[in-house]
Amino acid sequence: MSVISTKRPLVSVVVLTCNGLSHLEECLTSLIEQTWTEREIILVVNGSTDGTAEFVRQRFGAAVRLIELGENIGYTGGNNAGLRAARGEYLAVLNDDTRTDPRWLESMVDGLERRPDCGLAACKILSYGEPEIIDNVGHLIYRDGTFRGRGRLERDRGQYDREGEVLAPSGCALLVRKSALEKAGLFDEDFFIYGDDADLSLRIRLAGWKAVYLPRAVVYHKYSATTGAYSPFKAFLVERNRIWLTVKCFPPGALLAAPFFAAGRILLQAYGALAGKGAAGAFAREYSPFSLPVILFRAHLSALKGLPRMWRKRREIRREKKVSNREFYRWLKRFRLTARELALKE
Repeated sequence: MSVISTKRPLVSVVVLTCNGLSHLEECLTSLIEQTWTEREIILVVNGSTDGTAEFVRQRFGAAVRLIELGENIGYTGGNNAGLRAARGEYLAVLNDDTRTDPRWLESMVDGLERRPDCGLAACKILSYGEPEIIDNVGHLIYRDGTFRGRGRLERDRGQYDREGEVLAPSGCALLVRKSALEKAGLFDEDFFIYGDDADLSLRIRLAGWKAVYLPRAVVYHKYSATTGAYSPFKAFLVERNRIWLTVKCFPPGALLAAPFFAAGRILLQAYGALAGKGAAGAFAREYSPFSLPVILFRAHLSALKGLPRMWRKRREIRREKKVSNREFYRWLKRFRLTARELALKE
């Protein structure tokens, strides 16, 4: 007679912070108050100089495991340090500028427990300051490899209250099976930050796992409170990394077509910068719109220099690939993001 185990699996929550002391009291307290008690909280202090480690030791003691890094090694390197130290069967990645609903972890784990074919879980992420506004409910993809949050800045009227498949979760708040990471690998540290969550999700999906969106799991996010909404550095990394993502993960036909889709998107963004519309328009209000061509040139040059490394990674991914190219094209169609939406909406 078999015995059914009733022990709940351990969940490791990795929170990365770099001079984010002002956010941590609320973020970590909300994690400690989770209804899912079989969990460990790992705070990775990514080269902070604001007294974060001292504050956390005094305020939270043994309730939070500290990993202190001597320098900022990026979102990817910092989170990887936490993931390598994690002991859980399920691994959560959470931004420090968030507050979690008390049942967030319980709802996320329940979703993956019910869906053994899913390696990733996305949640409903709402605006911290305006909780009736959606930050994102998973990601959509444009044919040049650019990702954007599904439902971004829409008013939450219940239109995303149905559980179902999603292309990829946001790196702001996600849950992944440790077994899926062991197969697909951790975050790509060449990316440093931006696009890394999309790259990781595609690699996990190419390895044969699905991703599920769980609307009962809710997180409140201060959008870009840590890194800033717009900056030349962010624009550079977003453009460079989306090229690397296509090289690593796109099937041959989609990879060859990606530059043409990128050209159309860039033309629309140029219009947006001049007309004051979309992210490019917002960037142009803070910086000169004429700096955008320089940023694009630098991003493409950097991407070109990194192509040999990315091509080697592509071959490794293709060797482990479990889904067909036809299935990938189905993703591009089902989770499609238009160039107009990408370029002209903030």
